[in-house]
Amino acid sequence: KNVSTALRVLRRELPDELAAAAAGQEDELARLLPELGDAVPGRHDDEGMARLFELIARLLEDLSAARTVVLVIEDLHWADTSTRHLLAYLLRTLRTGRLLVLATYRSDDVHRRHPLRPLLAELDRLRTVRRVELARFSRDEVARQLTGIQGAAPASDRVDDIYRRSDGNAFFVEELACSDSAESLHDLLLVRVERLPDEAQRVVRILAEAGSSVEHRLLAAVVELPEDRLDEALRAAVGANLLLAEVEGNCYRFRHSLVREAVADDLLPGERARINRRLAEALEADPTLVAPDRRVTRLAGYWYCAHDAAKALPAVLEAALEASCRRAYAEQLQLLERALELWDIAPPEVRGGLREAEFEDMLLLGPGERSEGFDYIDLLSQAAIAGRLCGERDRALKLARRALKLLDENRDPLRAAWFWNQTSLLVQALARGDGRAELDKARELTRGLPPSGVRAWVLAHSAAWAMVRHQGPEAIASAEHAVEYARMLGALPAELNARATLGCLRFHSGDVAGGLRELYAVKEEAIAAGLADQAARVYVNLPSELESVGRYREAVAMLEEGAAFTKRNGLVVSRAWVHANLAEALYSVGDWDDALRADEKTQRIGHAAKPQGIGRLISALVALHRGEVEEASGLLEEARELFGTSDRLPQESLPMARTRLLLASAHGRTEEARAVLLAALDAGLPPGAVVYSW
Repeated sequence: KNVSTALRVLRRELPDELAAAAAGQEDELARLLPELGDAVPGRHDDEGMARLFELIARLLEDLSAARTVVLVIEDLHWADTSTRHLLAYLLRTLRTGRLLVLATYRSDDVHRRHPLRPLLAELDRLRTVRRVELARFSRDEVARQLTGIQGAAPASDRVDDIYRRSDGNAFFVEELACSDSAESLHDLLLVRVERLPDEAQRVVRILAEAGSSVEHRLLAAVVELPEDRLDEALRAAVGANLLLAEVEGNCYRFRHSLVREAVADDLLPGERARINRRLAEALEADPTLVAPDRRVTRLAGYWYCAHDAAKALPAVLEAALEASCRRAYAEQLQLLERALELWDIAPPEVRGGLREAEFEDMLLLGPGERSEGFDYIDLLSQAAIAGRLCGERDRALKLARRALKLLDENRDPLRAAWFWNQTSLLVQALARGDGRAELDKARELTRGLPPSGVRAWVLAHSAAWAMVRHQGPEAIASAEHAVEYARMLGALPAELNARATLGCLRFHSGDVAGGLRELYAVKEEAIAAGLADQAARVYVNLPSELESVGRYREAVAMLEEGAAFTKRNGLVVSRAWVHANLAEALYSVGDWDDALRADEKTQRIGHAAKPQGIGRLISALVALHRGEVEEASGLLEEARELFGTSDRLPQESLPMARTRLLLASAHGRTEEARAVLLAALDAGLPPGAVVYSW
């Protein structure tokens, strides 16, 4: 909501400039601004959210090129996960334009496990971020504030009392200045409310539960007062400095969020449920009461808080679909977890009615690959996907494993195989294993079944696994089988993925020309078919093969082309890999300064620990060659943390060993250097790892 609101302001204030900056990307931007048109449905892949973030970053850079733009995000402690991720991305990547991002939060609300804490720690490490601590008022400042409020200097003992009770909090000072008889903070926050007429108090209670900003028409439909009496009630609340009227959107919001919290907390459980039911019924009866892009989410929240599972379950699922369309995968995950909670208490006839066409996109498998209907396993699959796409891989893994416990593999082998395949990918991404056992299970479950997209991807992933861990004739045969199977099925993305694997394997087996020819063909076909993620994989892998046969300048040129391609298509994770590999290639040809700049871009892009680790290793090697031993030691430690401790691949372990050996030598630790060298020799050089040898 924060981002959509900011974009609406820009569209209102700078319509022509925004249109020019968003040219060609209107369909994607419509995910946040529906008034631009209908968002075009797209694949939900690991880079979907990152693509949207990259578009917003480029938009802000373009708009701030000729003018100063200030983006304000208030109450960051209440921001949703997607907003926090976007803020981190913007502050890491924005480097041009006159743009100031100002975010505020209440430090008292950020407890030890608050989700904002990791973001604050990350931002503190950025040189472009400055944290400004607003200290509580001193006694003299409290006295000056009271003078301003009352129009005259207060008595000394009154200043002492209010300063002690407010602890220097400016808002509490103001509240105590108006009424210092409250016994507790909660009572203090409610003093102004309790002074209102009864009808105004009723309106304020509804507003507290209805949302952070509530439309006048929705409020009028729920409060059921004559228009003149509603206006009087609202005028009383605004006059008491409880509410603010917002001309844009014809809305009302609380002047301070703490008061809204106190009023909402003071509601009785039955009262809260009744208010939410009336809000939901009013919005259902007239969907125009709120903005179109807020209706679905608001309705889901109202029905959920009304404790009506029959109404809440389909509403929450519709809101989850809408969140996925906006690439708000973190919010989609939260909504789907609510749906999982509601599933067993919703009436059977409601669950049975979820097989309608509007939920087709949420089904686990395609037509002909699943049983009819929409069930709990479909919910778990969508929640697992949303968790993976928003970076909550640990939660995604738990959801996938829960599904595997519930599934009967004999009766439902295809869906079980899908979850085993996902589990393999997640285990590898979390560095908790190599994922081989999970892939083997998925292959076994799909063996002998009718052709399916599930098996096509299981075979493609199995071939890719063998490429990086166990090359040889069996790996080539596995890739060839994956290509044939996907081609027979007409599954082009899986086919291109398997062909890219096959090209690399043929190259490593000695067929250099044939392998390169296959990789170039896959790149061109993927671009022609609009499969940017498959083309990006070639931009990552092909330059490594060119390097291994000494064609360094070609590798650099290909990586620079790949950097432009991945940026243009918003493939942020692939872009991080391209820049990490570019740092490696530039280091190999002696362009050390450019290599450091490529690593710096990798770190700013983020989103993937492995390429960041590779970039840090390159910077460590440059530091060593320049005699900056302590700098190199710190960079090596960063790389070690980024790589993790489980299932290190040759492209990680061999450069790590080289850097450790050089660092030990620079410190004069001969025995340590010898031990590192012997361990590397014992591990050997796997096929395809020549480029990493030393």
